[in-house]
Amino acid sequence: MTEERVLALAGLFQACALAQQLANEGRCDEAAMEASVASVFRIDAPSVVGVYGNISNVRLGLRTLIGQLDESTPDMSVTRMTVTVMRLERSLSARADLLEKLQQGIVAAQRQVEHFGQGSSQVSSRLAEVYASTLSILKPRVMVSGNPQQLQQTAVVEKVRTNLLAAVRSAVLWRQLGGRQWQLLLYRRQCSMLARGLLTGATLDNR
Repeated sequence: MTEERVLALAGLFQACALAQQLANEGRCDEAAMEASVASVFRIDAPSVVGVYGNISNVRLGLRTLIGQLDESTPDMSVTRMTVTVMRLERSLSARADLLEKLQQGIVAAQRQVEHFGQGSSQVSSRLAEVYASTLSILKPRVMVSGNPQQLQQTAVVEKVRTNLLAAVRSAVLWRQLGGRQWQLLLYRRQCSMLARGLLTGATLDNR
């Protein structure tokens, strides 16, 4: 397990945790979501840290990852979502047509970012549409459960899908770095120690 892999994993856990926050409460950590959405557009970042801007931007993901690995009662809804996203990314990699459609959709959304700003409802709506027309078609489907009242609101559903798109982005990165699902079980302690080290460093840098 490497620090780079742990960072990509933190990005994945962060996006899933944000989707779960939204499903439960209708709102989420805005700064963390901004960083997760930004990662979708950083396809050619020079480094793994560059995908997220800086390590501080994935503190929520690092904390979530540590909690899932170390606590006796992890949040199983986030764990299930993360594992499903990893499997979904494998399905996507086998579909060149959907990969191309996904990339085209992200490029189109990038133009809207330049026009309306990344945090705008227009961008969230476009990214949610991209997710629905590509990744929602594949199996396994990511099931998000939460407060039915929140999940009936279009704006909330769009933000949930936007975060799931960001989760897939991190899953792609994790896979590119040699990450595999079984490593989470085999290198659990090492993964947790690396995540703690990154989190400590990010906290010190942010003072």
